[in-house]
Amino acid sequence: MLLAALLLAPVTTQADRVLVIQNQSSPASVAIASDYMKKRKVKNVLKVQTQDSDLNAANETLPYAKFQEQIERPLKAYLSKNPKIDFIVLTKGVPIRLTDAPFGFASRPSLDSAIASIGYEARKDVSQIVINEANFQGKCWANRFWNSKERFSHAKFGGYLVTRLDAYSAEEAMSLTSFALQAEKARPTGKFLIDVAEGHGIGKLERVPIGPTPDGKLGVNTMADMSYNDWDADLVVAGKTLDAKKIPTQIDRTDVFIGRVGDLAGYASWGSNDPKFDADGYLKLRFAPGAIAETAVSTSGRTFLATTGGQSLIADLIHARVTGVKGYCDEPLLTAVASPTVLFDRYTSGWTLAESFYAASRYVGWEDIVIGDPLCAPYR
Repeated sequence: MLLAALLLAPVTTQADRVLVIQNQSSPASVAIASDYMKKRKVKNVLKVQTQDSDLNAANETLPYAKFQEQIERPLKAYLSKNPKIDFIVLTKGVPIRLTDAPFGFASRPSLDSAIASIGYEARKDVSQIVINEANFQGKCWANRFWNSKERFSHAKFGGYLVTRLDAYSAEEAMSLTSFALQAEKARPTGKFLIDVAEGHGIGKLERVPIGPTPDGKLGVNTMADMSYNDWDADLVVAGKTLDAKKIPTQIDRTDVFIGRVGDLAGYASWGSNDPKFDADGYLKLRFAPGAIAETAVSTSGRTFLATTGGQSLIADLIHARVTGVKGYCDEPLLTAVASPTVLFDRYTSGWTLAESFYAASRYVGWEDIVIGDPLCAPYR
């Protein structure tokens, strides 16, 4: 009888662990969500109605009270009935940031990271982080999945791994899933480009990666920012780690910004914060299917609509065919930028795109936006 029961028990697939949030008020969101669910055979969907962020820049920001009513409340109800959900996918058309929230920089966290932190406020085994650096203040939580050596599940770590399918157009957003599937059939063979800003100096390599709290201390922790040379040290260690794994890697330690490179499997740089930034070279980077990227740029995810001026945008890297990338809707401080060492190590060890970016990220309930198909895993 026991054997028969086991044979009849439903098997949880990767697709069963994914929930798609679809904004019924946005044609782009409906199209992208439908495309993703078809390609990945995902059946879990939560249909909400909120303002369409695809229409204009103002709609990319949603008041926290409306978020609670229109998205968070129905989402929590869905999750309470579906405990196997680990990954949540947002789409273009769903707002990217909140205002008047009880957490985030200046009470303006990303909507994505607010969802990633669901349940943290009720836990006793979490550290609340108070960011206090010059004129930059805010609250968030230390990510319990930070630098994990164990694969993610909501049951073990709490929270959720939230990614977004977003770009300048719905077509580009849908291509993110196509590139992920293509890479799983033939993993990237190009190189990882790691562009160090040597002029900052290099911090202590033995400190990499620097954790989100002093000594992993629970409770309330007041944190300042990390220094520039600490992130450069992380870039250097990331390159050494990839070299040790025999993965093609170019570690540039000159003061020149490296652009106009094609067939990249991975990328990390200071973007427009590089003292020698070459905007045209940045726009002419090109990525192979499955490639992931991170840039130490404060507002790289401030919009996914066509715009001019300001810091370099991850939307331009998506246009350049990257498959996964992390950005920030408002000032995150350098300590919130993903550790390239952890990111690239986990990804090239076969972890999913979502697991890799979140293992490399110190905080939730902050400014983070992770772009890409969460299940993408070309190195598994």
